[in-house]
Amino acid sequence: MDADDVAEELYRLPPVQFTAARNAQVVAAKRAGDAATARRIAAFHTPTLAAWASNLLARQKEEAGQLLELAEALREAHRTLDPDRFRTLGHQQHAVVAGLARQAGGLARQVGQPVSPSVLHEVEQILRAVLADPEVAEQWAAGRLTKVPAVSTDFPGTSPLAQVSKKDAKTERPAPAPAREGAPDAAEAKRRARLKEAMKAATEAAAEASRRDDDVRRAEEEHERAAARRSAADERVALLTAQLGEAEQERRTAAEAADEASERVRDAAREQKAAQRTSASTSRAVDRLSGGLSGP
Repeated sequence: MDADDVAEELYRLPPVQFTAARNAQVVAAKRAGDAATARRIAAFHTPTLAAWASNLLARQKEEAGQLLELAEALREAHRTLDPDRFRTLGHQQHAVVAGLARQAGGLARQVGQPVSPSVLHEVEQILRAVLADPEVAEQWAAGRLTKVPAVSTDFPGTSPLAQVSKKDAKTERPAPAPAREGAPDAAEAKRRARLKEAMKAATEAAAEASRRDDDVRRAEEEHERAAARRSAADERVALLTAQLGEAEQERRTAAEAADEASERVRDAAREQKAAQRTSASTSRAVDRLSGGLSGP
């Protein structure tokens, strides 16, 4: 049993299935007498939902290669202090990250584990960290990321492109910058330092703007959901109001009918008493008259 093969299988599973599957593999390794592999497998951490979704994306080699190439280009722009290239790639970065995050969400849905907008926001954070940090890029490209990493804006110089195919590719190292004739003067050194700081500040500002864009998008989505609930509630209120109006009208009609029936009861009672008096009077008259008659 190979721990890497087990990891490849485990990290494809939705997080809710991960722990049970990992524990079963640990038991299997122990039964096979491979204690070292069992310990390695037991050390595998359950990924968060966002990390798992981003791992699904990392296994799409074309998309992974696109992101890692962009990461290398951004780092190269920082190394060479190329502001024009940096601005171009910065605009490209936002579109790529947003598009790949949506694709990760689609991959998750395909395997029966849809993710929420907040999880997709975390996926975007992961992808931005991949762009900035080669160590995160290495973990992500291997499909074994377990949590959302912090986003760095320093853009260290190590290339992540070696991880596009971890079995076939060799680690690439950035070519040394060509030597310049003579040392730069103090003014040039200061200019380059200011440019580097400005590019870093621009990266931080862009990351913050992207986070604010995400906040706006999530707020808009929440507003749409709330508006839909309000519309449904308004419809329910309108229906209940109409039903209440009908019930009130029915109550008024019934009250009027009850009043009329009560009046008829009173009239009938008066007529009943009058009839009873008339009956009693006529009965007494009959008794009087019949008492004076002679027998045969």
